Amino acid sequence: MNEIKVVIISKSENLPPMQCNKLFHSDEMFKIIEKTPGQKPYMVIAYDDDKIVAHMLVMLRRRGSLFPPYLFTQGRAYGEGEYTPDCNKEEVFGEMLKCITKELRKALCLYIEFSDLSTKMFGYSKFRSNGFFPVHWMEIHNSLHSMKPEKRLTVKIRKSLINANKSGLKTKLATTDKEFSDFFKILKNYISIKIRRYIPDSKLFRDLLQKGYGNIFTTYHKDIMVGGCLCVYSETNCYMWYLASKKNFYRKRTNAITTWAAIKHAYNQGYDHIYFMDVGLPFKRNNFREFILSFGGKPVGTYRWFRCSIKWINKLLSWSYRE
Repeated sequence: MNEIKVVIISKSENLPPMQCNKLFHSDEMFKIIEKTPGQKPYMVIAYDDDKIVAHMLVMLRRRGSLFPPYLFTQGRAYGEGEYTPDCNKEEVFGEMLKCITKELRKALCLYIEFSDLSTKMFGYSKFRSNGFFPVHWMEIHNSLHSMKPEKRLTVKIRKSLINANKSGLKTKLATTDKEFSDFFKILKNYISIKIRRYIPDSKLFRDLLQKGYGNIFTTYHKDIMVGGCLCVYSETNCYMWYLASKKNFYRKRTNAITTWAAIKHAYNQGYDHIYFMDVGLPFKRNNFREFILSFGGKPVGTYRWFRCSIKWINKLLSWSYRE
């Protein structure tokens, strides 16, 4: 492998033809983000001579906060990108990471976050050398190819599903603009009490659904929507991005029957796994994690990597989350 050249592209008309398999690093996702208010895409492309050996999509998000700074930008990447089989993946990633870190610093990005890496230790030394610090995280996925999902259910979640059906809760795929809008109202109200969670502008998800990359499952009680979840699909996997329900309305039952509908749909469509994208920090007591595990999922300890552009804050956080 010759010396790697890295190019960063922020406009879709400048994108070269690329082999894209992963939705979160595809040219299609780039174009969708480009049209989404409050977001800007950066495609980091690594060349070996004239051959593309890797590419990685990083999103720059404009965010608001109740605390200073009230407006800021966040860099976000889901996974480490895509690579050709013959390249040195770690070394190429290191070069791309160095370039995008510099680029986002120029864009006055407050902090950068990487999640959903292929393995826990991937890029460890490269992240460290670029000023990132790791935070222990928990990820859960359900295998759908080796056993029927019904056989993985715990007794507790079976009872919740029985009670959900007795309560008259029913789940279906959203197909209309009104269903889409009603779900996002529930989602925004639900996420508003979660300090760290972020919802992109609904246009991003509307475009993903229109292009066939996702589904919204909506749950009703007597023709009133009380919850739902949003799933996207990449390669042979399903990813549950958001799950939400109305407060004080059979919340556990609603979340149970909604999640079960998404799992069954993914199984029936032939997907190998369903991933739950933000189970959260691996605290001993985590009700959402225990809820997701009751569907028979596999917990995996991993890292999320962060870097704050304010040096003293980054040092403080690095010390706080030291291993």
